[in-house]
Amino acid sequence: MKIFTSSQIALIDSFTIINEPVSETDLIKRAARKLYDWLKTEVNKKQQIFVFAGPGNNGNDAIALTSILAARDFNCKLFLIKNRTLKSELRRELLGEAYLFGSVHVTDIENERDIPEISSDAVVVEGIFGIGLNRCAEGIFCQIIEKINNSGARVISIDLPSGLLSEENVNPENNSIIWANNTLTFEFPKLCMFFKEASPYIGKWNVLPIGLHSEIIEKTDTMYFMLTEELIVKELKPRDKFAHKGNFGYSLLIAGSYGMGGAAVLAAKGAMRAGAGVLTVHIPKLLYQILQISVPEAICSVDWSESVFTGIENIEAYSAIAVGPGIGKSPESSDGLRKLLKANKKPMVIDADALNIIASERDLIDLIPEGSVITPHPGEFARIAGETENSYDAVMKQSEFSQKHNIVVVLKGAHTSVATPDGNIFFNSTGNPGMATAGSGDVLTGIILALLSQGYSSKVAAIAGVFIHGLAGDIALEANGENSMIAGDIAASLGAAFKRIGY
Repeated sequence: MKIFTSSQIALIDSFTIINEPVSETDLIKRAARKLYDWLKTEVNKKQQIFVFAGPGNNGNDAIALTSILAARDFNCKLFLIKNRTLKSELRRELLGEAYLFGSVHVTDIENERDIPEISSDAVVVEGIFGIGLNRCAEGIFCQIIEKINNSGARVISIDLPSGLLSEENVNPENNSIIWANNTLTFEFPKLCMFFKEASPYIGKWNVLPIGLHSEIIEKTDTMYFMLTEELIVKELKPRDKFAHKGNFGYSLLIAGSYGMGGAAVLAAKGAMRAGAGVLTVHIPKLLYQILQISVPEAICSVDWSESVFTGIENIEAYSAIAVGPGIGKSPESSDGLRKLLKANKKPMVIDADALNIIASERDLIDLIPEGSVITPHPGEFARIAGETENSYDAVMKQSEFSQKHNIVVVLKGAHTSVATPDGNIFFNSTGNPGMATAGSGDVLTGIILALLSQGYSSKVAAIAGVFIHGLAGDIALEANGENSMIAGDIAASLGAAFKRIGY
């Protein structure tokens, strides 16, 4: 799914009105009906609903919604903020419909005295500002926002919490942004919804399709996308009836050290469950029995060292290589990684301690083969690429790093982002907080390695790997809950994840 900026969405709206064709009034009513369809199952008719309508198009959506709610006997009060200055025919038409229903109490808010008291058992639906806001709220708007936030009522925002900017929010001011419990956004998720700074304000969000014109959506270019099942299914290939294990790649996983054998096991299980044809795991001698027992399907390659990775020879036969989970940062492992990067020219997966070694020996960045996939968490990425001010800044730096070094950068988080050398950024839609557990990233490394070995491009291996990893976590959630989930549950759920998307 494409993600557009607020200015692009305004153009898409205008194109839809002209070319569908549909009147602006009818498009607003279409959006209001979608809002109602969601609200009718969430709000009790006995609850008091306070609807706040700002001076812009978002306020018009709120007014149109009020008419629908009132027509169906919901207990509504409509508050128009600085409405006296508005003379548009569109708003007069929408208000005329709202006034038809005697149960709607309509009040203009011009100053602080007009702001109503809101009980904690009420529901607030707010359309104060839309996605076109480009500066902080001020004056009477801040006073209304503060009153809503302090009410304790359930707050439902239309399109985006008022006061929040659609893209970058550098230093959000709590008293100038609505804290919503739910955000009902139209047609596309907004970019800020994927950033942790905006998450407390947005709450749970749902995308409501309102039928914007498909032609302009298709033609409008963007660098931002949300990963969906539809996109992933298009990229995956069915297995041939006469295929053998060699057709699905010879994978090499370099992982583990003394005390970190679990990282090797989890990454290996991720690779095998993601369809690796033949997996070889290179481990220190002390981990030999552990791996043979834990993942009997894998071949063991044993290092000269008892406890750490020091190097590996004869890597030419492998379709793809992954390195990093649990290898540690010893001088021997640093030297082994340097030799590996110099010897290997094929795309590889680099994670965890391998990234930490690269961060401390920065000349190694230039040895990473083009087309490789690196999978840092935010701390590891900051050590490699430099500190960032906020999530938006981090994603911009992620994309810049990807393009500069011609590698795919997977920045792990609640909405893991995947930056590709062509300048595109993909945000994941699967996964849950239960996956914030040790070893989860090791499973992801194994998945991406397996897909890369099967002949998928680095881009496809990364985006499919991230989506399926998150989906497996969602399936594991159903059985284990957030608090009790462990990384092994994610690996064990990979089969169900692939099956769920029909692969």
